[in-house]
Amino acid sequence: MDRLPALQRPRPLEPGARVGLVAPAGPLRETTDLERAIENARSFGWQPVAGDHVLDRRAYLAGRDEDRLADLDRFARDDAIDGIWCIRGGYGAMRLLDALDYDAWRRHPKALIGYSDVTALHAAIGCRAGLVTYHGPTARAVLTPFSRDALMGAVTNSHACGGAPGATILRQGRARGRLVGGNLALVAALAGTPFALPLDGAILVLEDVNESVYRLDRMFTQLRLSGALRRVAGLAFGAFTDIPDNDVLEARPLAELLEEVADWCDVPCLANIPMGHIDDQWTIPLGATAVLDADARTLLIE
Repeated sequence: MDRLPALQRPRPLEPGARVGLVAPAGPLRETTDLERAIENARSFGWQPVAGDHVLDRRAYLAGRDEDRLADLDRFARDDAIDGIWCIRGGYGAMRLLDALDYDAWRRHPKALIGYSDVTALHAAIGCRAGLVTYHGPTARAVLTPFSRDALMGAVTNSHACGGAPGATILRQGRARGRLVGGNLALVAALAGTPFALPLDGAILVLEDVNESVYRLDRMFTQLRLSGALRRVAGLAFGAFTDIPDNDVLEARPLAELLEEVADWCDVPCLANIPMGHIDDQWTIPLGATAVLDADARTLLIE
């Protein structure tokens, strides 16, 4: 199976790093979100710099596309900014992909941190700028000791991921490849676009929230029918949380669906790694080369 080369890592976020705070998707619910984001950045010894439009609101978006884009591009172009931390997810990052200044990310490689809807930015910047990005907590999150340690370890290149003793083995085996993925809804939505994730030889990590099992089934089936799952090297499922009650369709256990997907791919597979809309989550360096050992329940970064 072909192997995707590892991408360039951004410079570490050490104490004193200047970190831009952006809202590239959904609006902040209240100013305390921004205040918590600032305090979180300072708690790592970083100097937070809030984007000009982080408190904007336009229905379900954090302001106009051009303004959210302006904050991202401003920080991407500024070599005095060492990293960019997304304050929240929601929806809207996908609307910016065809206009992002990817050349700025190539000229000034820096950490991008976030998850959920930020998956769109991870996919596009990884592909277009050849840069490792960090699937980790948003800046407004209430960080547990586990998540704090995982985030700091990843962005300083000291440690990332590791053992997942609570994970479930769906298919045994060992796989090596580039880490790709994030939120399933975004991975599926990008299929068939110029920003679709390259999955050949990859270790695909996925999570989601607020989706019925039949909707998850539909998204997985879309990826299968597109051919995207044909040559993955390994699978690691995170948490699929807050699955709504379904009053119309007969319920199907999530575990049964994940086992079916693992059978489709016929590769080493774990479920329930610490990834997703959960308190204790890894910060995963997407684009880095990793080894998934399903038997040992580990995901180790090289």
